[in-house]
Amino acid sequence: MRDLSAGPRVLLKRLRELMAEPLEPQERLDQIVRQIAQNMVAEVCSVYVLRSDGILELYATEGLNKDAVHLAQLQMGQGLVGTIAASARPLNLSDAQSHPAFTYLPETGEEIYHSFLGVPILRTGRSLGVLVVQNKASRTYRDDEVEAMETTAMVLAEMVATGELKKITRPGLELDLSRPVTIEGSSFNEGVGLGYVVLHEPRIVVTNLLNDDTEHELGRLAEALGSLRISIDDMLSRRDVSMEGEHRAVLEAYRMFAHDRGWVRKLEEAIRNGLTAEAAVERVQSETKARMIRLTDPYLRERMHDFDDLANRLLRQLTGYGAKLSASDFPSDAVVVARAMGAAELLDYPRENIRGLVLEEGAVTSHVVIVARAMGIPVVGQAAGAVALAENRDAIIIDGDDGKVHLRPMADLQRAYAEKVRLRARRQEQFRALRDVEPVTRDGKRIRLQMNAGLLVDLPQLAESGAEGIGLFRTELQFMIASTMPKMEEQEAFYRNVMKQAGGKPVTFRTLDIGGDKVVPYFRAAEEENPALGWRAIRLSLDRPGLLRTQLRAMLRASAGEELKLMLPMVTEVSELRQVRELLQKEIQRQSKTGEQLPRKLQFGAMLEVPALLWQLDELMSEVDFVSVGSNDLFQFAMAVDRGNARVSDRFDVLGRPFLRMLRDIVRAGERNDTSVTLCGEMASKPLSAMALMGIGFRSVSMSPTAVGPVKAMLLALDVDKLASMLHAALDEHKGLRPVREMLVEFAAENGVPL
Repeated sequence: MRDLSAGPRVLLKRLRELMAEPLEPQERLDQIVRQIAQNMVAEVCSVYVLRSDGILELYATEGLNKDAVHLAQLQMGQGLVGTIAASARPLNLSDAQSHPAFTYLPETGEEIYHSFLGVPILRTGRSLGVLVVQNKASRTYRDDEVEAMETTAMVLAEMVATGELKKITRPGLELDLSRPVTIEGSSFNEGVGLGYVVLHEPRIVVTNLLNDDTEHELGRLAEALGSLRISIDDMLSRRDVSMEGEHRAVLEAYRMFAHDRGWVRKLEEAIRNGLTAEAAVERVQSETKARMIRLTDPYLRERMHDFDDLANRLLRQLTGYGAKLSASDFPSDAVVVARAMGAAELLDYPRENIRGLVLEEGAVTSHVVIVARAMGIPVVGQAAGAVALAENRDAIIIDGDDGKVHLRPMADLQRAYAEKVRLRARRQEQFRALRDVEPVTRDGKRIRLQMNAGLLVDLPQLAESGAEGIGLFRTELQFMIASTMPKMEEQEAFYRNVMKQAGGKPVTFRTLDIGGDKVVPYFRAAEEENPALGWRAIRLSLDRPGLLRTQLRAMLRASAGEELKLMLPMVTEVSELRQVRELLQKEIQRQSKTGEQLPRKLQFGAMLEVPALLWQLDELMSEVDFVSVGSNDLFQFAMAVDRGNARVSDRFDVLGRPFLRMLRDIVRAGERNDTSVTLCGEMASKPLSAMALMGIGFRSVSMSPTAVGPVKAMLLALDVDKLASMLHAALDEHKGLRPVREMLVEFAAENGVPL
């Protein structure tokens, strides 16, 4: 009986020889298809390569009409070849013409062939083309023949990826690896950056694909798997990995996957079919990624990601390849692209070289994003597929304003963005010239412009921006970047340092707003269906009075002899304010008894972000010294809109009549009760919406530091009384059909107000 594996092994041996010979690309490709056809006793063997315009072009054939090479074309998803490329899965058919996707190309002369086997040419889960064999007789190809084809496809993928086939690509056309790609993500930090890709965990390029000694490669795999398992065990036994919690569960899952027999068996089979250990890992990883791209279930996608991460670790064990570029190789204008990363890892990179950060995962509140924002680095998150689509040193544009990433952009797009960056820099110079100009409107209204902050690295921007103080200091950020709960002494030192660096400018400290999507690693709450409306902020603090009292004590001590402004987040009922005031009074009495110096002045305020307070406004104003409107959450809760849901996030407008009327009621309540009202949120950071806020009566706003200049430039040209007359009339009009936003844009244009 014939050894069925002998044929594929001979083919792989011949392929290894062909790859070593000094041949021109077309000749090498022609010889490869000829060898495959001979080895598999196939009458046809063809290679289709995916171009950047989404067309699969016939690049080589043995058995079909040679004149069709570089002329025969199929769209992605068209015909059997297009179906394989789109699905990234093989097709093994005994009667190709009966398949519903069959498409006849008359120029190839393939109508007489019935049997069909096609496999995708994959790299990092992406289809770069399709390899096909055909026979006249009806037959189903054996599993070992499919394996041999898939292994050969890896060799072809390397030819595409290394650029060898570019030499035979027609002028004006590009292969798919070099095509421009735009990825829609989410803006995590504003700004625009142009540069070159630096993959945070760059893929390991496997160049040694075909093995000479199967047993040796199986031994290498076994040794690497052993080292991988030991490294995971070491992670689990580290003292900084607690015995329970989500991160522990993730590592336990990694350990389980590292021992998964199905995964190991696939790796061993690939080696027995002629691949080296690292090529076997890369092939199985590529198949996993191809499946992962098609998955919609988030749990299954996460499990596939775990296998992908394990494969990367295993490849590093096999190759000894380092994870990061050396300092000398790090580009001067780098955009770091990562699936996810920690804050400390970002700080490992040279800050002066980083133009942007692209993340496939994460949230606005994740540690690395917090640090990047403090460093002024544009960030786009939720950029699905960025790591697989990017290559080190690819040209890239990150648009943190619109949440877009442009990979390998066309020259005209690069020029447009370069001009945008130049204009932005020029405007920043103009804004810097306004830094010391008093923020007074054209008709003499004094507006207080403050900035939002949360870390010490934010503080230098207080002077740079010209902001008059910090209207919102998010104290939870100190807790979110710490690996353990900050002690009272650490909190006190931190708050004292903040006030010192503020240089006498007022700082409004918001008490802890953790819970919901703001997770701290050492404080795990039960999973909630709707965390934004759950156990968070002041609710959590009141249920954990020791936590709140420790923070209040730290603030009182840090502000000894100074003015202390503190406010409470997510207040729902005025009774919550009274409970906190009682705890605060106890801490003041305690400090007095011990003879410690108290703040010379104490102001007590509340965030207004829960709609229930709208029916308690006068009661609220009588209990506090000031109110700060959290417009982001107030809008979300009042309009029943999840800001993270793209289907509804843009359905309603913050400049619509309902929300502006709501904000106007709050301002009027403040005037009635002689209580200071400010607004901190995205509305304050945009000149158009900030203009609307001034029109309905706000005289104090707090915003991102970069927004202070543009908002000040706007208000210096604004006649508030004239705007208020128009705006109040529009809000009082109950049958008004014209959008308020449109009316505001028109007002600005007619009155020379820069937006």
